[in-house]
Formats: sequence, C-alpha cells, structure tokens
Amino acid sequence: MHFLLTNDDGIDAPGIAALEAAVRMLPDAQVTVLAPEAEHSLCSHRVTTHHPLAVQKRGEGRYASSGTPADAVRLAIFGLGIKPDYVLSGVNAGGNMGQDLVISGTMAAAREAAYHGVPAAAFSHYLIRSIPVDWERTVQWTAVVLRELLGKKLADGEYWSVNFPHLPPGPQPMPDRVSAPAARDPLNVHFAQTTGASGTTLFQYDATYSERPRPPGSDVDICFGGQISVTRLAIR
Repeated sequence: MHFLLTNDDGIDAPGIAALEAAVRMLPDAQVTVLAPEAEHSLCSHRVTTHHPLAVQKRGEGRYASSGTPADAVRLAIFGLGIKPDYVLSGVNAGGNMGQDLVISGTMAAAREAAYHGVPAAAFSHYLIRSIPVDWERTVQWTAVVLRELLGKKLADGEYWSVNFPHLPPGPQPMPDRVSAPAARDPLNVHFAQTTGASGTTLFQYDATYSERPRPPGSDVDICFGGQISVTRLAIR
C-alpha cells in the first residue's frame, strides 16, 4: 500500500517523523513524504494558484514544498504523478478538534485528499505545555490506530480525524480509542487590547485552548479526558 505523508508543521517536524516511523511498521508499506518546507499551522485550506510552487527533493521519496498542506496533496497527485492509496497528515503538535477542523492545515491535507477520492486520516496530539511530548510513544499509538483505521472502509469523500491525549511521561497503557463526533461549540475567543507606539489599537488573541467547551461525548471531551478520539468526517 502506497502512503502519502504530509503535515502543517513542516517536513523537519518530529510529528511527521513519528508518523513515518509508524507507517513503516506496516508490512509492504510504500511511503512518499511531500510536506511544506516551513510551518503552516492554522492556514486552513489555503491553496496557491498565482505563483509557482517550489519542490525540493530531500532524499528517496521525500520532497519539501514551498506551499501549504493542501498544496502538498495537490502537488503529489497532479504535479509529481503520485497515486497514493492513502493520505496521512500529521502528527500535528497540537489538537485538532471541533472548530479546529476548518482552521487546521493538518486537517486540510486530509480533506483535500478526500475531495479527490483518496482515503485519508489526520493525526494530532493535544498539547499540555508543561508536559514534554513522548514522540516514541506517539509512534506506537499511531501504528495501532492506523492499523485499526485501515480495517474500516471509508465511503467516498470521508476521512478520519484522530486526536491523542497528552499523558504524563513514563509507561502508560494504550488509551482507549473512542468514536466521537466533532464538538459543535466554538472555540473560546478573547483578545487582550493594548496601544501600539503610533497610537494604533492592538488586539492580541490570548484565549486558552484547554478552557474551551467540552460537550459530553465530543472529540474535545474524549481527548481532554485522556482517551484517543476518532472522528469520521465527510466533505460537504
């Protein structure tokens, strides 16, 4: 099976290395990585059409692009002629739940694949800033969940969103995987107002992610509660 890997944190991010390591644990997996050369977090589904996109080969089956995550999927399929059986995006350093689904570049890559009839999944890791990310553990979690997802058929236009909880370091049992709908409640939005040197009023977004609403049973509630949320999504 041929997997195309991308992300929005950039090709050198630890999350995409974890994703690749997990995929390579599958028997007979063929891997192509085409990811942005720099971070494009929160870029949503932006695509580039008014200027050329640069693609640099970084090794066998590895490419860095000047574009966005959605660009990366388009470039792979329509520029490089790659025909993946599955597109995987992530592992994002930060959760992608609820309203994040339309803001996230990670999610946009999976959604772009779904538009073209290619099964896809996006993996994200909720972050608690005071706890370091155990990327080796993330590899193991991703491998387990990926095997489970590959055994579930997606309808045309469907794709997966997986969110890992941020647990303390050290040995931990594999968290339960829970099917959960995306939270409908919006992100909490708050701006701190200050005055710039020229007298311009400045508004700095300073809402706290962990204080967002967590409707019972939603992806936010499941992930914040220490389990792995698995959400089946469909393009509209």
